[in-house]
Amino acid sequence: MSGGLSADMFVTRILFLFVFLAYCDGYNVLVVFPVPGKSHSILGEGYVRYLLDAGHEVTYLTPILIKNPPSRLKQIDVSENSKYLPADIFDVKRFMYKELNMQDEVKYMALFDNLLNNTLRMDVVQKFMKDRSVNFDVVVVEWLYTELGVGFSSVFNCPLIWSSSMDVHTTVLALIDDYLNPAFTRHHMSTEYSSSFLNRVKELWTISRTLLYQWWNLDEKERMFREIFGPAAKERGIKLPHFNDVRYNASLMLGNSHIVVGDAIALPQNYWHIGGYHIKKTVEPLPKDLQKIMDAAKDGVIYFSMGSLLKGSKIPSAVRKQFLKKFSELKQEVIWKYDEKIADLPKNVHVVTWAPQQSILAHPNCVLFISHGGLLSLLETIKYGVPIIGIPFFADQYLNTNRIVSKGFGKRIDISENTPEELIVAVREVLGNSSYRTRVKELSYLFNADSDPGQRLVQGVELVVRTNGAPHLRSVALRVPFYQKLYLDVLLLVIGIVFGLPLVIYYTSKHLLLDGTKSNLNKKRN
Repeated sequence: MSGGLSADMFVTRILFLFVFLAYCDGYNVLVVFPVPGKSHSILGEGYVRYLLDAGHEVTYLTPILIKNPPSRLKQIDVSENSKYLPADIFDVKRFMYKELNMQDEVKYMALFDNLLNNTLRMDVVQKFMKDRSVNFDVVVVEWLYTELGVGFSSVFNCPLIWSSSMDVHTTVLALIDDYLNPAFTRHHMSTEYSSSFLNRVKELWTISRTLLYQWWNLDEKERMFREIFGPAAKERGIKLPHFNDVRYNASLMLGNSHIVVGDAIALPQNYWHIGGYHIKKTVEPLPKDLQKIMDAAKDGVIYFSMGSLLKGSKIPSAVRKQFLKKFSELKQEVIWKYDEKIADLPKNVHVVTWAPQQSILAHPNCVLFISHGGLLSLLETIKYGVPIIGIPFFADQYLNTNRIVSKGFGKRIDISENTPEELIVAVREVLGNSSYRTRVKELSYLFNADSDPGQRLVQGVELVVRTNGAPHLRSVALRVPFYQKLYLDVLLLVIGIVFGLPLVIYYTSKHLLLDGTKSNLNKKRN
């Protein structure tokens, strides 16, 4: 080539230029998923995976570290925070005998405020925030019943993106827009799905109670917020804003929700569905033993899992034996994800302490999924078109399971000593009625026809950075005072007119009448 530049050298420089440009386009993203639960780490890892693939630098605050991390990923280990989450709140036996009720949002708020308050005070987190050489273009914070994590956006002076791990619900939407109307939407803690008068009253009371709790504890939240983030803000020369101002200042909310799974409701422009982003595009191979079982199952495989928090070993022995007895009556193979080995299993029951859930559901011989009703499981069963039976225990699992029933691709069974008997009846109903499989295949088609949720995740993060916080997406509802939203000022005026005008007329008439009477008396005297 001219000028003495060889072809190899020219190609090398062009490649270097492309790499350099790609590097310059990358953003520095902080991803905060501090909850010590496997399902939440799966969601956090989904953000990390997609953002790294898009060429960005990621710092990941997590209690469950990613093994063999790539060079562009830095991790902040907060695994010690598991001690701040009581283990007995996920005890299957206590749920079974109604000794434990975790359908109280206020209880969760207190629980996770305590978890995050202690997590963010850890030395490793405080040292990280005080490091003035560390800066970010945007921070993604998981919302789970607490907003204390918003301080990262203040300390690093960057836009905030909320990540909601549940389907759309009124408490998270209030952070970016307004509360949902309880007349036609179900609270995510609701155990019933109907719109009866009593349920609507319960919905209204639940929202009101949450609002009251947040208002009553605002000063305490402000104190924790300043104690957690104040030292780092001082070190960086930043004036820390008020907690209430920061938590309503998010640029975007990325929700682990999907219209096929949830309800069709009006949403603000800065709420984006990304439900299913955690599902990997390529199905990973099954372990050889499971592959052999599933390939040979001429009548199909039933997969049974209660998620990562609920432990099967906590099921009373007598009830566990009933499960095994009832499973042995089925002609299908049963794969049960269980945290301990079980002796003397029926020939068709296979217990595994760990199971590649997505790979099992993706296998064509998987005919039924028995689940606790977690949202990740629900999204995965829709993805692969497998009917489901839900056995809900806490939080949004009841709502998820009720939607399974409402949409016609599964059944609900409540946990009790009679669950094994009721479960087998439900299994035979679902497997014996083709409408369940037909319906889930229809929903699966709609789910899979949607655009890539992981790509939408990346687009949302990049949009917020490029537009310096995406102010054009923010809802005007946040600027309207509470009393104006409910027309309380207009109501006050109407009440004043309705009750005040008759009083004015009455007293005016009375005054005129008295004046007239006095005038007549004076005339008579004269």
